[in-house]
Amino acid sequence: MSGHKIETIRIHRIRIPARAVHSHGSGDVAGIHVAILEMTTDTGIKGWGEASPWPVFTGTAEGCATALHVYLRPHLIGQDPVQVEKHMSMADKIIVGHPEAKAALEMALLDITGQISGLSVSELVGGRQRDSMGMSFSIANPDFGKDLEDVAAMWEDGVRIFKLKTGFSDHRFDLVRLEKMREIYGETADIRIDYNQGLPAYDAVRRVRDLEAFRPTFVEQPVKMHEREIMAHLTDVIDAPIMADESVFDPKGALYAAQIRMADIFSLKIMKSGGIRRALEVAAIARAAGIEVYGGCMFETGLAHAAGAHLMAAVPDLILDCEFYMATYYAEDDILTEPFPVRNGRVHVPEGQGLGVSVDPVKLRKYAVADPLQ
Repeated sequence: MSGHKIETIRIHRIRIPARAVHSHGSGDVAGIHVAILEMTTDTGIKGWGEASPWPVFTGTAEGCATALHVYLRPHLIGQDPVQVEKHMSMADKIIVGHPEAKAALEMALLDITGQISGLSVSELVGGRQRDSMGMSFSIANPDFGKDLEDVAAMWEDGVRIFKLKTGFSDHRFDLVRLEKMREIYGETADIRIDYNQGLPAYDAVRRVRDLEAFRPTFVEQPVKMHEREIMAHLTDVIDAPIMADESVFDPKGALYAAQIRMADIFSLKIMKSGGIRRALEVAAIARAAGIEVYGGCMFETGLAHAAGAHLMAAVPDLILDCEFYMATYYAEDDILTEPFPVRNGRVHVPEGQGLGVSVDPVKLRKYAVADPLQ
């Protein structure tokens, strides 16, 4: 036992506007709407967690806030925060699904445990393999001219990885944008493609083959999340690597995906796996099957990005980097007291104990959409 007890839990629901609409094969998004978990011990240590859902993908901020406040909070007050697996097992028994709420819970528990032990979260979950990773920015503005302006500015910042969101308009629009990117930046740009489930299964092979001429590093989730056998077929017949995102949530899903060779790459996301440690289990299954991983994110603040950076810092043999760009290049503002560390096109893992970041209470109040649940 650590000698510390969870004394208070508050849930903040906030909304931060975006600089521009981002379009995807599964819909448009124009802001960040998340639930923030504030957990305090009787010894005055504060831990933070974030539930960052996407309604068409995982869940809602309202559902996450309710799951944390109504169903999980009564089982946590008075408990030892360092007993992380005990609390996460409880959460799995109390509520079905809600992986983002569980991710927020684990995040806060690990943040507190790190501060108690003097270790960072990446050290707690296996050790820090790297201090920084390349950062990918998603080209998703329906106004491609504006996107090109943003890409040029980020190029000056040292960003060299760009993921083109496809499937939200016509096929010709996708081809024109890829051609323009290669015309401007040539082979110096690492270009990836993400359909966000936007392709009809019957025509997926033909359309993806058209894009192969632009030499993408990978093509992410071309078809619907439940069309797993179609994903496996694409992986078999397409030369470009295929990445599964919406089709692989948790270790059980990863095991099935590996068994049918559904993809060449898995996108790791804390929110869909239900926490850092479950995401590392997905990564272990991928590694055993010869499948690569990539550090994906939802529509997150710098708080969830910090947890994602610690996750990817602990993954062995990472070669495809990550995309924790939202707090720096997508949102109009962030909730951290210090900017999330992105420098020269790279995400830097926060230093210090626990998550290594602090939340600004003034920003929580500024972007609140309801009174805190407590």
